Amino acid sequence: MTGTADTTSRSLLRFATAGSVDDGKSTLVGRLLYDTKSVLADQIEAVERASVDKGMSTPDLSLLVDGLRAEREQGITIDVAYRYFGTPTREFVLADTPGHVQYTRNTVTGASTAELAVLLVDARNGVVSQTRRHAAVLSLLRVPRLVLAINKIDLIEYDQAKIADIEREFTELTRSLGFTDDAVQVIPVSALVGDNVAFRSGNTSWYTGPTLLEHLESVPVDGPDADAPFRMPVQYVIRPRNGAESRSADASLGDLHDYRGYAGQVASGTVRPGDEVVVLPEGHRTTVSEVRTADGPLAAAGAGLSVTVLLADDIDAPRGALIAAASDVPEVTSEIDATLCWLAEKPLLPGARLLLKHGTRTTQVIVGALGSRLDTETVSYAAAPEKLEINDIGRVSLRVADPLPVDSYARVRTTGGFLLIDPPTGNTLAAGLVGDPLAAVPAAG
Repeated sequence: MTGTADTTSRSLLRFATAGSVDDGKSTLVGRLLYDTKSVLADQIEAVERASVDKGMSTPDLSLLVDGLRAEREQGITIDVAYRYFGTPTREFVLADTPGHVQYTRNTVTGASTAELAVLLVDARNGVVSQTRRHAAVLSLLRVPRLVLAINKIDLIEYDQAKIADIEREFTELTRSLGFTDDAVQVIPVSALVGDNVAFRSGNTSWYTGPTLLEHLESVPVDGPDADAPFRMPVQYVIRPRNGAESRSADASLGDLHDYRGYAGQVASGTVRPGDEVVVLPEGHRTTVSEVRTADGPLAAAGAGLSVTVLLADDIDAPRGALIAAASDVPEVTSEIDATLCWLAEKPLLPGARLLLKHGTRTTQVIVGALGSRLDTETVSYAAAPEKLEINDIGRVSLRVADPLPVDSYARVRTTGGFLLIDPPTGNTLAAGLVGDPLAAVPAAG
């Protein structure tokens, strides 16, 4: 029986945390988990016992999240940890990223899929070089919304003037990086005692904005990819040879014995039956005849939804092809000017032969000339280096063996992003962004 799939559920927000070492990020994450009752009773008891042993009068909630032994020994977070929790309003996936400068690459990893980032500063220190570094990375990755959590306000006796000075300096920074004022929320908090995290504080009567949890529950979750043109990389082609295989491969297709379906996740935009699309890189044009999930046909499918698309014409669209809106077609090119976030210990040199993974397609690539390098501390571009070292962010030209349909990362994050891979080991070496997402950043000097 034909019907319409029900895709309604609690909304999901993916967000990341960032901040300098000792700004209290682990305590803030622990406070969120604790106040939303997202940890087990025995975990809380263990934290309370450990806190008493350390002579603390309040629970050390950072112990809920600093799980690696090395982190506890050093007192810093050194890896990206993903936390899952929820409230009656919304579900959350939190990427808890490192604060130390040598782990900037992990911040890139954690923030790459975030719809919002929470950036912490210590109220005693205000905006520091690592704050600027993280803000630059978040802008580079086009994270659409940003929260500045001014932490440890209890240690400055809830000084409103001091907090206003930090907010003013941070606003100047975010404006220079391209954030609009309505995309940035500043919230004064104390993760240790719980001020304005999940519950409003009586110590900040002058603050009229939301608590951190209220903001996370209410902020719109539609990222920039929702309003971008339709893009869907083909993950798998469904083409049974007879009726039995048809029904076993995709029961929702019922009695359709002769069909070709293209399965994948909608990377951006929306697709509907009747839409004119183009299959790239070949460039064949056709029309969408159906959009389906396992629950049945859909009137429309938006970014993030995994679907099977049926086309009006019998077109060869293998795994790795891109189905895109015919009214707004990405560029198909073998020459890519990009920005790289170098993640590997081994430096990148011009002439390196690597693999490039874009969407569901992997091809060979040769690294050309290195361009300017981003100085994330001063948020300015410096002269071109001889090589890119670990944590470096720099401009580079690439030549790929197979033409790829790409968008600028500033416009469509999914089809504007790629990975560079080491051929012998399969290890990821770099996160790549097509174009220059920080085009407005000035040159050094």
